[in-house]
Amino acid sequence: MNKSEILQIIQDKLSEKIATLERMISETRASNNETKSSMGDKYETSREMVQQQINNLQVQLNENLQARNSLKIINTNLHQKIGLGSLVQTDKGLFYIAVSLGEITFKDKKIFVISTESPLGKSLFGKKKDDEISLNNTKQTIQNLW
Repeated sequence: MNKSEILQIIQDKLSEKIATLERMISETRASNNETKSSMGDKYETSREMVQQQINNLQVQLNENLQARNSLKIINTNLHQKIGLGSLVQTDKGLFYIAVSLGEITFKDKKIFVISTESPLGKSLFGKKKDDEISLNNTKQTIQNLW
């Protein structure tokens, strides 16, 4: 498994999300400026709702920017113990320990990109090949580690 290629896919996906969020913020701000009218309280309520939407988008953007920055410290060398940058195969699936991103596909294989702060990430952290973990009453055996 080429972890550098997988890391590039993750970086690209995060960059796409960042670009989309930036575009949405820009479009929402533009629409907010276009809705100025003399409707009084109704206008102010509408403006406040749009501002809340912009704030929510900004929070998501900041989280994705932080995630992209945290990828810069990932070591793509082979790991003996699971940590940041580990690619882990259990009997339940493939997991890349990096940031919370969800599922990606690499060479027709589904890989779940999870953070070290997720319940599964915490359970896997520090383990090695052939170790077992138990999460939500489900046991998983670590079959391979890159």
